[in-house]
Amino acid sequence: MRVVSLVPSLTEAVARTLPGVLAGVTDWCTHPPDTGAARVGGTKNPAVDRIIALAPDLVVANEEENRAPDLDALRAAGLEVLVTEVRTVPQAFRELDRVLTACGAPSRPRWLDEAEAAWADPPGPPARTTAVVPVWRRPWMVLGRDTFAGDVLDRLGVRHLYAGHPDRYPRVPLAELVAAGPDLVVLPDEPYRFGAGDGPEAFPGLRCALVSGRHLTWYGPSLAEAPRVLGGALRAALR
Repeated sequence: MRVVSLVPSLTEAVARTLPGVLAGVTDWCTHPPDTGAARVGGTKNPAVDRIIALAPDLVVANEEENRAPDLDALRAAGLEVLVTEVRTVPQAFRELDRVLTACGAPSRPRWLDEAEAAWADPPGPPARTTAVVPVWRRPWMVLGRDTFAGDVLDRLGVRHLYAGHPDRYPRVPLAELVAAGPDLVVLPDEPYRFGAGDGPEAFPGLRCALVSGRHLTWYGPSLAEAPRVLGGALRAALR
C-alpha cells in the first residue's frame, strides 16, 4: 500500500500506525519530522502532478484543509481519494479509524484507544470559562461555529464566545474581541504562531493562555496527551 497524505494530522496517524506506507506528505507535515516520504507542496496548493507521479493507492484528505479542485484533479487522474470531515472529538475518532482501515491497518491501534480513553473524562478549569480564540492576526480571525478546536475547548470546560457566529472563522475587529470581556484569550501557536511577544500585548487586562496548536487543532496521536497538555495550560493562565 502506498499512501499520500495531504493532512498533517493524518500523516502523523498513518506514520505512527503503519511505518513505511506513506509515499508523499505535505510541506506542513511536521510529525514525525522525517517520514522518508516525498514532499508534495502545501495543503492548499499541492503539486497535483507530483502526487500523480507517485502512483499512490490512496490519497487521504480533509474537507476543510484541502481544496475541492485539487481533489477533483486527483480523482480525474484515476486516484482514489478519501476525504475526512472532523468537527468534533468523537468524529475525529471515527474518521481516524476509517482512514487507518483504508490504509491497511489490520486492527485498531493502541494509541487510538488511549486517546479515546483520555477524552472520556478530560480535566478542565474549576469553573466554566469563557474565551475568545484568535487563529490569525492582520486581520484578526477567531474560532467561530462548528470547529474541531471549538469542540476540544468545550470538552475542557471553555466556551468560546463566537461559537454561534454564522462563519466558522470570522474576522472580528480587535476592539470587539477586547470589549467582549472573556475570562481568557486562548492563543495557539498555529496556524498563526502566537507567542509571548506576539499576541498577549494586544489584550491588556485580559488573561492569555499560550497553547500548543498541535494539541488544539490536530486529530491524531497527539489527542492522547491533548487533554492534559491543554487543560494544564488553561488552568495555569486562570491562576
